[in-house]
Amino acid sequence: MQDKPWFQHYPEFTPRSIDYEAITLPAMLERSCAKYPSRVALQFLMTHLDYAKVGEEVRRLACALDGLGVRPGQRVAIQLPNLPQTVIAFYAALSLGAIVVMTNPLYTLREVQHQWKDADVQVAITADFVWDQLLREHRHELNPKQYILASIPDYFPFPISWLAKWKLKHAKPATWAKVRPSDTVHLYKPLLAKSNGQPPRPTIGMDDVALLQYTGGTTGVSKGATLTHRNLSCNIQQMEAWFTGLENGDKVMMTALPLFHVFGLTVCMGLSVQVGMTQVLVPNPRDMKTLAAQLAKHRVNLFPAVPAMFNALIHLKGIEGYDLTSLTDCFSGSAPISDSVLKDFEARTGARIIEGFGMSETSPVASANPVQGLRKIGSVGIPLPDTNIRIVDMEDGLTDMPLGVEGELIVKGPQVMRGYWQRDDETAHSLRDGYMYTGDLATMDEDGFLRIVGRKKDMINCSGMKVYPDEVDGVLMAHPKILEAATIGVADAKRGEAVKSFVVLRPGETMTSEEVIEYCRENLARYKVPQHVRFLDELPKSSVLKTLRRELRAMEEKQSIDD
Repeated sequence: MQDKPWFQHYPEFTPRSIDYEAITLPAMLERSCAKYPSRVALQFLMTHLDYAKVGEEVRRLACALDGLGVRPGQRVAIQLPNLPQTVIAFYAALSLGAIVVMTNPLYTLREVQHQWKDADVQVAITADFVWDQLLREHRHELNPKQYILASIPDYFPFPISWLAKWKLKHAKPATWAKVRPSDTVHLYKPLLAKSNGQPPRPTIGMDDVALLQYTGGTTGVSKGATLTHRNLSCNIQQMEAWFTGLENGDKVMMTALPLFHVFGLTVCMGLSVQVGMTQVLVPNPRDMKTLAAQLAKHRVNLFPAVPAMFNALIHLKGIEGYDLTSLTDCFSGSAPISDSVLKDFEARTGARIIEGFGMSETSPVASANPVQGLRKIGSVGIPLPDTNIRIVDMEDGLTDMPLGVEGELIVKGPQVMRGYWQRDDETAHSLRDGYMYTGDLATMDEDGFLRIVGRKKDMINCSGMKVYPDEVDGVLMAHPKILEAATIGVADAKRGEAVKSFVVLRPGETMTSEEVIEYCRENLARYKVPQHVRFLDELPKSSVLKTLRRELRAMEEKQSIDD
């Protein structure tokens, strides 16, 4: 790798290759707890936990999980917003050698069923309101045998905890619910209170699986990327080397990105724990007023986010009343950020936005702009240490494309996943000769900087969240009135892309766009629900009756021009 053009743009103290420490994620936490016991680890709204307290809570929850039968290799689902319990549960499960399955609390029943059945989840740690609104009535259709229910006010002091429960119960939607415990349903706080002693300390290998991160991958079929302790640990150490100046742990990290998303899990939580930083947890990343207030109040320095969050913040009414000058480095990923948003945000805060590229299968970070030195706006930067990136021919997947010519981006490095959970065919397709075939189309310039120019598949990117048309179409065509459906992404100023579905009804049937959208809300996570619906008499098809999405896109573009 000595001849790679990107090395000339590495900052002075950034190594080309790292002598990685063989340290698991639970061991990272244990070390920070011993080194910084009185330092605030988690700042959450009206409460905070220092590292000593986090370590104690991890020990107690690990004891409880052991009592519920969790053993090495068993899958434990965590379905929570960004709460202290989310962090504690992640490290407690890993300390027992279990494999964590991070699950979006906004998922519908159908989505939860698939993920938990595929992973054979036996224990789920979720929120009381998720249990009350979704899981309780359908638990006989779900895989887990044991549930632990956390509550947003669990760590709030009295009487704030009591007042918070009342407020959250009457919110729309409600985010607190009173739950009756049983032999298989356990309330988080009482469970920890009675859990004592020392949990088992199994030997955890660096190549043991730590996380099943479910993703659509490059084909749209939801599957688990198997990330080992080595994958995650190496990616954290790569970021530590890349984002210089973190070694003292005296920075404050904003953790507003969902921890069920690998970007938030590794960049926010993993890196913070490794260097002993304080994390400011925000449970709802769409609540810009709370986010701005927390950034200002806690003098946050580091802010990983997606472009939609930066855009929403600079357009927040009253943003000029918040002092955001403590921000130094902001990391942007998951979607392209516009020049205007980047420049406006930097002008208002004085921070520097560092764009990068990653995916679930790469733990996630594969490339980033240098924190110091040359930065190319609109580029996702250059490969991290020990990471090789190539741009290859889209057809043969082998021929390296000339500089500036688009091709498929492929990634090789210690952060690349082992494969897809129980899907050998998918693994063989996506992992070849150690390279992860990303499905993204990119170009590389003479300095080794990368630009994402499109997607090989028809994936839709809504505010950094991936939406796969085949999944949306499958839900639509399950409706008794719908004959066919095809979904595409259309330009959207707020989200980057919006979901638009073209629907063909069965003969004699009638539906409105509102009915279609409401049906999707019942069966899809909110960000996957079509924002636009158009009815057609028939879908454009090829000679072999394959739906031609490109013709739908052309139709949409023509209509936009005509309008």
